[in-house]
Amino acid sequence: MQEKRPLVWLSAANSNASLTKELEANWDLIRFNLDDPVPTLVSALDNAKVGVLDLSGLPDGDLPGLEHWCEALSLVYWVGIVPHRPITGTRTAQVITSYCSDFHTLPVDYERINTVLGHLWGMASIQGPAHKLTRDDYQALVLEGDSEPIRHTRSLLRRFSTTMEPVLITGESGTGKEAAARFIHAHSSRASGPLITINCAALPDALTQSELFGYEKGAFTHALNARQGRLEQANGGSLVLSGIDELHLEQQSAILRFLQEGQIERIGGSSSIAVDCRIITTTCRPLPDLISTGQFRADVYYRLGGLEVRLPVLKSRFEDIPTLASSLLDLLQQGSEQKHLSNEAIRSLVNHSWPGNFREFQNRLRQGLLLSERPVIEPSDLGLAEAFLDSGAPSNLSLEEFRARAERQALSCSLKLADHNVSKAAKILKISRVSFYRLLDKYNTAAHNRHTQPENYRKGDLS
Repeated sequence: MQEKRPLVWLSAANSNASLTKELEANWDLIRFNLDDPVPTLVSALDNAKVGVLDLSGLPDGDLPGLEHWCEALSLVYWVGIVPHRPITGTRTAQVITSYCSDFHTLPVDYERINTVLGHLWGMASIQGPAHKLTRDDYQALVLEGDSEPIRHTRSLLRRFSTTMEPVLITGESGTGKEAAARFIHAHSSRASGPLITINCAALPDALTQSELFGYEKGAFTHALNARQGRLEQANGGSLVLSGIDELHLEQQSAILRFLQEGQIERIGGSSSIAVDCRIITTTCRPLPDLISTGQFRADVYYRLGGLEVRLPVLKSRFEDIPTLASSLLDLLQQGSEQKHLSNEAIRSLVNHSWPGNFREFQNRLRQGLLLSERPVIEPSDLGLAEAFLDSGAPSNLSLEEFRARAERQALSCSLKLADHNVSKAAKILKISRVSFYRLLDKYNTAAHNRHTQPENYRKGDLS
């Protein structure tokens, strides 16, 4: 009898019992609940290939924070299950687009989902373990590119790395906030010191004190030895509070003294311990908004927000997308047969709105590698056939021609939004007027020469 293949099942408690019973005929189900600790799930998924993410039994508002689950959900190929109701614009939709290679609505057809899981398992087995990005590979890649938004971001991160002031990194889910934190640490004078990351969303209330501050031997039952907390472990290096917006008010109070005095006291201890570390925090929600609703302490915010950088969404970096896609495919295909994107697929990537940002970008390319049974990946393999049909571009463009098309489109759109005022258009694109005129010279020299005044550029044809 053939040995059953392992299948991760991640869901709310007791959902879709009949489907799990059917799947157990062919799969060895490894069950997890959405309330389980993330570290437990991550360690169990290290060698997993495929999984089912069942969101059908969970109200949309109760979904765990995306930053909380990003590490675990990026480790395997997921097939999602969603309720039979519209999910466009919901957090459920964001999870599905960011992490799942396929999804099914209730009621689920067992034969269909079993076939999809088998196909994903087979393709993942052929590719081998090299398809899984290492954390450092992923983080280095998300900050690459030559677009103005990402070059400006890298410039800010480099400048912030030279000071010991706290840095607050904001941005939508999937824009690379943890990557930015590691960039700051790596370019700072503390690069040789420890980099300790605390996932605030995964920090249980009952364990906040012991996890952050540590404890002395005998401080409580089972405290057989003294233990350093995460803050003390970061001494001489950098401390990243990831998802600071997920901390409850009581947890915020627990770290306020440390933020004010730079000292901690272990549970059961009688003396303060000085901790010298650089504080970097990340959030995907505006903290001032949380302060106004009473969900975040203003005094904690003022301690953390000395320097702030907001990461750009992937949609604003469209000229980077062809190069990012090529680099990511190289990483995903290490040790396996090489596939490449068709011109139509590249065009669909450029044309997509990327609500899940770089995390969705990574997932769609992984999906394309799995679903394409040919050396060339097409828009349908990426789940972006509609984006390709909407693009309206010819099919024989080279990489440089795609970049040129994207730059021309950016110039045209910004001029329209600014009523053809060059100064305002340059501000929209977040570039200098000199850079804007350089692009005009590159793509529309004749029109530019006829309209030299920033306020009077109105008739150039950039199409």
